[in-house]
Amino acid sequence: MSEHLHTALRIAAAGLPVLPLRRGKLPFGNCPACTRNACGGRPTMKAAGPCECGAPCHAWAAATTDPHVIGSLAWASAWRQAAAVAYHPGGAGLTVVDLDDTAAIAWARKALPATRTVPTTRGEHWIYRGTMPSANAVRPGVDIKSLAGYVRWLGNGTGATVSLTDPVRALTLKGPAVPSSAPQSLTVPLRGHGGECPHRTPTYLERGVSMAVQRISEARSAVHATVYRTFLAVLSTHGRCGCLTDTHVNRLFTAAQAKGETPRHCTEAWTNALTTLGL
Repeated sequence: MSEHLHTALRIAAAGLPVLPLRRGKLPFGNCPACTRNACGGRPTMKAAGPCECGAPCHAWAAATTDPHVIGSLAWASAWRQAAAVAYHPGGAGLTVVDLDDTAAIAWARKALPATRTVPTTRGEHWIYRGTMPSANAVRPGVDIKSLAGYVRWLGNGTGATVSLTDPVRALTLKGPAVPSSAPQSLTVPLRGHGGECPHRTPTYLERGVSMAVQRISEARSAVHATVYRTFLAVLSTHGRCGCLTDTHVNRLFTAAQAKGETPRHCTEAWTNALTTLGL
């Protein structure tokens, strides 16, 4: 058994969904059946584990805690070539603030609550309980890794892990908060076209998100399907103009998790809706 495979099995047993990384800290490419999302963008993604091709495909979405998948023949070649092990923080209910240099660390010590810290090659990972959308370069030398993201495993670190607070969540906002009566100007990291919001008032967006939360909350059966269809409806209306904020997305994820969905299920449903709509 390779050292990386042994490490992956150990941290997966602790609840962290893992995946192998090749040189350059990059995930392995998709298998021939999934190249350029030829499989349809993970349409058969299982609740825990990679798509049904069996290979460690689709980057962070392949991360799993299932030892049978991790040690399978389909993953064996990747482990033999692996340069490192990574994990999907959002799938474990975590957020990692990636501080890339000493200046970023100095800023974090003044601006963010102390939490579990893991040394990296040039900086530190600060780990918090709770999830939020991932985002790169939220400020100089600072990235957010959580939902739809992965982080290289560098050890357990030191200190107690604390819950996400507003100073951390605010890092992904694209500007200062505005009153609810003002036009929406914040954006969420979607792959949309951007541009001016066509909605006349923020009330239209608020009503739409509230109705979506209610629809999820009232689901009595087929919760998975209801969550996906609701995410699809919200994104089809608001996903291209840039009016959705992290707060709106978190409200939808919170409602879904209150119905028993895991952070991983929420992320997969959101990503699949984005793919379906071409965002």
